[in-house]
Parts: sequence; structure tokens; C-alpha cells
Amino acid sequence: MSGSTYGNFFRISTWGESHGKALGVVIDGCPAGLPVNEDDIQEYLNRRKPGQTKISTPRKEDDLVEILSGTFQGLTTGTPISLIVRNTSQKSRDYSEIASYYRPGHADYTFDMKYGFRDYRGGGRSSGRETIGRVAAGAVAAKILKELGIRILTYTKSIGPVQINENVFDEKAIFQTPTCMPDYDADKKAVEYLASCMAAKDSAGGIIECRILGVPSGIGEPVFEKLDANLAKAIMSIGAVKAFEIGDGCRVSAANGSSNNDSFISTNGIISKKTNHAGGILGGISDGDDIVFRAYIKPTPSIFQKQETVNKEGENIQICIKGRHDPVIVPRAIVVVESMAALTLVDAMMANMSSRISYLKDFYL
Repeated sequence: MSGSTYGNFFRISTWGESHGKALGVVIDGCPAGLPVNEDDIQEYLNRRKPGQTKISTPRKEDDLVEILSGTFQGLTTGTPISLIVRNTSQKSRDYSEIASYYRPGHADYTFDMKYGFRDYRGGGRSSGRETIGRVAAGAVAAKILKELGIRILTYTKSIGPVQINENVFDEKAIFQTPTCMPDYDADKKAVEYLASCMAAKDSAGGIIECRILGVPSGIGEPVFEKLDANLAKAIMSIGAVKAFEIGDGCRVSAANGSSNNDSFISTNGIISKKTNHAGGILGGISDGDDIVFRAYIKPTPSIFQKQETVNKEGENIQICIKGRHDPVIVPRAIVVVESMAALTLVDAMMANMSSRISYLKDFYL
């Protein structure tokens, strides 16, 4: 299977299946001397692991990470970093029945058409557990960004019809509410909405918003390696994401140039913008403002209602899916979005080191 590697300078390769022995990632291109230990990575993995709230799957996994290579005495060595997380709570019998049919909303059919064979235990590589490798690598990328004074803030903007009130935005609430909403009242309403979905044996979707703070201007390439284009690819590579927008996003189609353009101002010789409709990127290159984008997450496709589908013999059938599934993917996907953003930005910043001859002179002379 190709397509499991991401990045040019800071490159990751994820591996493993939902119900295999383990999942993990190999990171190539991480500079030496970065302080990294298993606790740093575990902090990120704990944000996506299952079984933590009423609104996540009851599957219990510790998702404990082990560093197999690439560090010594708490510092990266400059060699490939290999990270592994072992599966401990597989119930493959819950999935044995689906070997004969295709679940609506899943990749069962397309995997069969591509490979003529698939790992039907929880979806194999198309499972949400594939993101473990992304998150483990994203934790390392986030450590690099922290060294550079860059911070990523990611949170739930909406679940179903419930949307946060920006006027009461509380960053602490992101880490205290089960929905990861920065609005306690919206969180309560979202939990009530999800309870109604679960009672109806249904699921919900939502929106994740990500803000990258402290990015200097000049990061990204102007043509095929645009920073916003690469962020879009990275975020859209997450299985549950169905749309991506940056800045004002789709609203620009109804705007005028006079209202959509961000005016530049200079204060004591420092250039900035009055507004940020562009979302921090112009012409594919960061402009020094906060990078703001949103990921639109589909409802969990595994629901417990009767659904119509076909079996491998092409016969029309009705099914009721079994197993342990999230009624909403959004809260556990937040750290995945954050990790892919960190990986993309680190890679772009490394590429930028060769964009001027002065940068090379500063380093080598």
C-alpha cells in the first residue's frame, strides 16, 4: 500500500491496523537535540484515546507509546524516530459478520475494489485508530514549534446544530468539557443533543476550528506547495473530514473585494493587517497573522439503526452494525487535526530555510 508517507523534509510513515498487534509511526528528518520523551507524546495520545467520556466509544485502550529508536538521554539523535502503540482491546468477533457485506459510509467497498481483499476487523487501515501514528508524530512536531514560539489552539466549533458563542470563548473549557467546546453552555446543549442521537441509534457530525499562533510571515511556497493547499491536503487526509476552509472560507463567494481584502497597516515600522479574512495566508505564504482554518467532520458512519446495503454477491440486504462506536467523532479528532497542522507547518518551515541565500550564509558563514 502506497500513500502512508507524508512530508518532504519532516517525513512520517504510519503503519498498523485497528485490530492488528500494534500501530505506529517512523519519523525521518527530526533534527537532533530536541528534548522528547514518552510523556510528551502520551499527552497527545491521551487526547484521542477511546473510552474517556459518555460521548466516545466504550472501547478501552491505554494507547501507551513506546519510543523504539531515535532518542538518547531524552534528546533526539537526528536518526529516524520509531514509535509504537500496542492494541490491547480488540474484539474482532464484533466485525466477523461484515466480511460478507459493505457498510454504508465506510471504505469496505472501495478497499475491495482497489485490492480485491480487505482487513474487515474494524476497518483495518481505514479505521480511526490509524490516526495514532499521526498524533504521535504530531506531538514531536508540536515540540519543534514550541521551540520556535508557535502554538496551536484547536477546539470544537459546533456539533450538529449546536454552535459555540465566540463572545464567551474560554480556552480552559476546551480541556474540561467532553465536547472540547470553549463554551460551557454550548457544551451542555451539545451533550443533550448527542444523548438524543444515541437514543435514536444515530450519530452526529460537527466542525473543528484550528488557530495557529505565532507563525512568522514568509512560510510556504507560491505554486504547488502553497501552505494553505498543503494544510488542506493534510486535513482532508483524515478519514472523517469532508470539507476544509481557511479564513472566511465559503463566505468569500458572497463578499466584495472591498470587504474581503485585508488592509495593511504599519505601526512603528511593524507591518500587520487590520482584519484577517484571508486566515493568515496570502498567495500560499503565511502573512504573519494567525492561521485560522476549519475541518468539517461527518457523522460517525457506524450507527445501530437498520440500513440498506449489498453483500459481496451483489444481493440487497438489511444490516444492523455491531461493535463499539463513537456517537460523534469530533472531540477525539481535534488532536488529529492539530497534529496534521503541526506536521505540515514544520515541514514548510524546514523547506523555507533554503529560500534565501542569506539564510544559507547565516548558517554556514
